[in-house]
Parts: sequence; C-alpha cells; structure tokens
Amino acid sequence: MPAEVAGNRAAAVAFTQSTRGQELQFSSLTGAKVGLRMSKKKGLSLEEKRSRMMEIFFETKDVFQLKDIEKIAPKSKGITPMSVKEVLQSLVDDNMVDSERVGTSNYYWAFPSKALHARKHRLEDLEKQHAEGKQRRVALQQAVEKAKEGRQDTKERAALQKELQSLREQREKLRTELEKYKECDPEVVQEMRKENITAKEAVSRWTDNVFAIKSWAKRKFAFDDNQLDKAFGIPEDFDYMD
Repeated sequence: MPAEVAGNRAAAVAFTQSTRGQELQFSSLTGAKVGLRMSKKKGLSLEEKRSRMMEIFFETKDVFQLKDIEKIAPKSKGITPMSVKEVLQSLVDDNMVDSERVGTSNYYWAFPSKALHARKHRLEDLEKQHAEGKQRRVALQQAVEKAKEGRQDTKERAALQKELQSLREQREKLRTELEKYKECDPEVVQEMRKENITAKEAVSRWTDNVFAIKSWAKRKFAFDDNQLDKAFGIPEDFDYMD
C-alpha cells in the first residue's frame, strides 16, 4: 500500500511539472507573438526613410519619376506609400536629390559622387564653425580675465564704492532741489512767455470766428445779439483778450 501511494505521488508531481512546462512554453510563445506584433506596428523614422530612399538612387544609379519611386520604395525599402512623396521632397529640399522638370513630368536622381561631395562640404563648414567657436571662446575668456583685473575685493575698492554711492545719492538730492526752482529758470520763463503768446493768438482767432458766425446769423435769421448769446451759451462779457 505505501508503494502504491508513493507511485501515485510521483505521477502527480510529474504531471504537475509537465503542465507547468507547457504553460511556460505557451507564455513564451504568446509573448513572442505579442512582441512580433508590436515590432511590426513600429514604423520607420523619417531619417531611416530618407536613408533607405537614398539607397534606391545609389544602388540603381538611375533617374526616376515620382510614380517609379512610389512603386519601388514600399516593396524594396519598406517605406509606406503615403510618405514617399514627403520623404522625397525633403531630400530635394536638402539638395541630397536632384530634380528637373521635363515637359509635364519631374525627374529625380542622386549619385554617390554628389553625396560624397556634399558631405565633404558639410564637414568643412562644421570644422570652420568649430574653429570660429573656439576663437570666440578664447576671446571671451580673455575678455573675462581682463574684466576681472582691478575688481578684486580690497579695502580700497570697498571704500571707493561707498564713496561713489554717496556721490550718487547727493546728485539725486541736487536734482530734486533743482526741480523745485525750475520755474524760476530764465529759459523756462522765456518758453512760457512764447507759449502764452501762441495761446493768445489762438484765442483771438476763435474770437474772430465767433463774431463772424454771430454776424452771419443776424443777417441770415434777423436775430439780435441777446438771442444768439442765449441760444449758444455765449457770455455777455465775451470779447477779445487784452
């Protein structure tokens, strides 16, 4: 009887281990399939599309129309048909692919020699920018060091700064005092006199206009002065300024 029990227990353990192994295997396969589906969903980046499209030109060394690229790119390079035109135009805009219109059609081509020359020219530009940047950095460092000269925190410098602040405060006080007496400034008085003359001339012109309108109204409508003054709110003592 004990031997039978031990045999049954061993069989149960073996069955459990086998079941767990199948479950792990199924989980691994399921995870792999999910990962495969996820990897399929992930598309190419713009740079990857540009690089693969350039491979089409370099490998074939041929001239194409847009419709040719739209057929080749999805099949041989995995570029989605909807993005072919956009990617091609970006390469044209960056002078990596040449384009020429012949009749009603546009033709595109790019040869490795031009790409090499473009990369070499770009490298030269970057090296030039790098050298100029290093020169500016050195110049800035020298300017900083020069600016630091004489700016050390010494007792003499602290005293001078304190004196400078005191002088600035005195200057502001003097400006405030000067504003109080500005009206007595001969130049200011002379300017005020000129403005008064201009204002008086303007008043005289408007007084002429008022009297002219009153004269016209009296002739046109047979009104007297009192009626006109009352109707238009003209004071009784309205007259030219002395």
